[in-house]
Amino acid sequence: MIKKTLKINGVERILILDKDETLAQVLRDHLLLTGCKIGCGEGHCGACNVIMNGKVTRSCIYKMSRVPDHAEITTIEGVGTLSDMHPIQVAWMAYGCAQCGFCSPGFIISAKVLLDNNPSPTREEVRDWFNKQRNLCRCTGYKPLIDATMAAAAVMRGEMTKEDLVFKQTGDSIVGTNYIRPSAAQKVTGTWDFGADDALKMPSGTLRLALTQAKVSHANILNIDTAEAESMPGVVRVITAKDIKAAGGTNKINGLVMLPKHNKTDGFERPVLCDEKIFQFGDAIAIVAADTEEHARAAAEAVKVEIEELPAYMNAMDAIAPDAAEIHPGIPNAFFETNCIKGPDFDWDSIPDSQQVEIESYCSRQPHLHLEPDCGYGYIDEDGMITVHSKSIGIHLHMPMIADGIGVPMENLRIVQNHAGGTFGYKFSPTNEALIGAAVKILERPVSLVFNQFQNITYTGKRSPAFMNIKLAADENGKLLALWGNNYVDHGPYSEFGDLLTMRLSQFTGAGYGINSIRNKSTTVFTNHAWGSAFRAYGSPQSYMGSEIAIDVLAAKMGIDPFDIREMNCYKESEGSTIPTGYPPEVYCEEELFKTARPLYEAAKKRVAEKNAASDGKIKYGIGVSLGVYGCGLDGVDTSNAFAELNPDGTVTMYAAWEDHGQGADMGVLVSSHETLRQAGIRPEQIKLVMNDTKTCPNAGPAGGSRSQVMSGNACRLAAENLVAAMKKEDGTFRTYDEMVAEGLATKYEGNWVTTFCADHPIDQDTAQGDPFATYMYTIFLPEVAVNTETGKVKVEKFTCVADVGTIMNRLLVEGNFYGGLVQGIGLALTEDFEDLNHDTSLKNCGISYPNDAPDDIELHFNETYRPSGPYGAAGCGEAPLDAPHPAILNAIYNATGARITRVPARPEKVLAALKELEK
Repeated sequence: MIKKTLKINGVERILILDKDETLAQVLRDHLLLTGCKIGCGEGHCGACNVIMNGKVTRSCIYKMSRVPDHAEITTIEGVGTLSDMHPIQVAWMAYGCAQCGFCSPGFIISAKVLLDNNPSPTREEVRDWFNKQRNLCRCTGYKPLIDATMAAAAVMRGEMTKEDLVFKQTGDSIVGTNYIRPSAAQKVTGTWDFGADDALKMPSGTLRLALTQAKVSHANILNIDTAEAESMPGVVRVITAKDIKAAGGTNKINGLVMLPKHNKTDGFERPVLCDEKIFQFGDAIAIVAADTEEHARAAAEAVKVEIEELPAYMNAMDAIAPDAAEIHPGIPNAFFETNCIKGPDFDWDSIPDSQQVEIESYCSRQPHLHLEPDCGYGYIDEDGMITVHSKSIGIHLHMPMIADGIGVPMENLRIVQNHAGGTFGYKFSPTNEALIGAAVKILERPVSLVFNQFQNITYTGKRSPAFMNIKLAADENGKLLALWGNNYVDHGPYSEFGDLLTMRLSQFTGAGYGINSIRNKSTTVFTNHAWGSAFRAYGSPQSYMGSEIAIDVLAAKMGIDPFDIREMNCYKESEGSTIPTGYPPEVYCEEELFKTARPLYEAAKKRVAEKNAASDGKIKYGIGVSLGVYGCGLDGVDTSNAFAELNPDGTVTMYAAWEDHGQGADMGVLVSSHETLRQAGIRPEQIKLVMNDTKTCPNAGPAGGSRSQVMSGNACRLAAENLVAAMKKEDGTFRTYDEMVAEGLATKYEGNWVTTFCADHPIDQDTAQGDPFATYMYTIFLPEVAVNTETGKVKVEKFTCVADVGTIMNRLLVEGNFYGGLVQGIGLALTEDFEDLNHDTSLKNCGISYPNDAPDDIELHFNETYRPSGPYGAAGCGEAPLDAPHPAILNAIYNATGARITRVPARPEKVLAALKELEK
């Protein structure tokens, strides 16, 4: 042990420590300064940044033995408080920088050191500084963070005040404004506790959990020996599958088969704990419960698992090979099929080869790369309910998925969403919920389970890769006539939501264009790579890697401008255009979208031409185009519920299970309810939020597929309308709480929104025809790239995006979602992958985008076509920026170089290989 005297946030502290502890551990575990976050644990992400003796220090890798005595350390808690914020913290709120908020403290720390030393930085210097400090953000795309730092610098130079930064409400409506989300202040001051922070503050006697996990991708389990682990220091119990079964559980996750007709599995392949087979690397085999996390992890490594290793099928094509064994005996590896059959058959021999193309493409196993590792905790509440806190974005959805598996009746199960760092969809699937719930039931003690980043990357779901084979045909003018496809989706070893994902290939391949004949088959395949989970834009990135590459190839073959061919074929009411599943879109807005985009595209072409004219040929420049369309909701009839309650003090409490993973659910509930509640004189600050607890909030459905603003926004609107209607008197004034009670009127009202009109045209499981979504989002992507022909490195220098997501409910949220989604699309296109289990196990090695990998020049334009089924005319927005940016980037590479790349990520070696092919 060592003794250290340190000045932390201005207070001298004497600490007795283990010299091998990190500074982050001391700040968090000893002092509960949990504004210092641990994301990667490797110094890659900057979430742990603190100031030590005036310098930015990555505290997660800085050992206490290196910390000098009397060091002055400042954490986010010492930068500013809720009542006295630093200008940087105010700017972070004003520019929408705190989306999930997990990275915010580390960025603010870095920005403070920069501005203390350089009060007038350029934008390039700010971006370079963040890059040097290894600050990562997965939500914002970095541009708002640069904007905020520049604005804060102006305040610190005395050119403006903190108050000048903040949105000021002028009318009684906040729709379409930059109103700051309710959680922002806590996020920027480090007082917004995430799951691992909560775990540190749990009662004494809380047991810490660790997992024994598979180190191979496919094997039979012959024996599990827990004897040594059970005898190790601090260990209370080692739980295996037999214990879950003894406690009344089936030990199976319910994968919720949604489309049964062509599904060859019942959805129960995934065990809570593996007992007979290992299906993928990282599969959980045992849970160790101990007094400390260190003891639990040590014992988890001591559990001996005897296995018979089996051949591992690490992609869909290997898994469907004739000699491949069934991963789940009795279930074919190709377990689901969907066919989009629209319109009459097409005779491909009826048109010349010059008017048709066939392409093969591949959309990768993109990792979510959220900075906050998966985490959660559980306990038995005051009513005896097994209670699980997690990052779940489907708290009501996950209850039936895990209840039988752990032997807990639904009525005795409660799931609460933590304050969650970004998930980007991976938490649409349960990850730790069943493990925590089983441990609570068996141990009858509070528990916590916190993954490190290695576990987070290797044992959470990924985007399901797809092998796309698409043909397109057009008439002599470029008018599309037919689409054909034969595609394979690699969904990993577990089927959950694989049918819905693959159905998206029927719904979105060719979307945006009026194509009268479609024959598009897609097959879902079990493999032994990471299980497929939802990822932002679910199913559409795979789809558009097919059709948006194909239409670009067709345009080039026919000598038509790629923008022109898309505009020519977009949905038009005058032509009666229909979506791939056979029905009209909910609004015809694409023609206006292309009109808005046309001058932006022409300006981009001019810029690119000028750059190429001035270049010596080493760097080549190009402009790409793509069109993306995404539906808001779950297929067919979707529903959401919310409550609005008038309180004695005249405030209103909104109850909503609108899960938040950075997209801004708190602001969504606030603006969707306030727009109606303002009729009764309710101000935004008078609305209280109770969110994301199955015990107190009605079922709103999961926060995925950009459904929440439409579904839960409507539910909040209706709840508010019902409350306002009850409050309203005959003379047009409104009752107070006391008057409501005196008249025997209820003070709490429900809002229930159901897309019953989708029931009029249900999905045909044979043909995929039907009207699956109430509302859609439309986006044109126009990236400009620079390609280094000597190294193969591609840089997106500017990204222009023209979108229509209906009424913009909050501009900060919509723009923030687009900035972040576009940069995730750049990562998908150029760098990100999870393929090599020996390499792709850290944020850095998986190819996450750092500040200098993202363009500073991102230009957003929005048309606002009123959506009849959206609350106040709004659609969703979260998926829109990530449905088709990646094919646009690949198309830009082609425009720059003539090299056609059809597989992502287009890393330098792939680009160089394509360039060399041109020389042959």
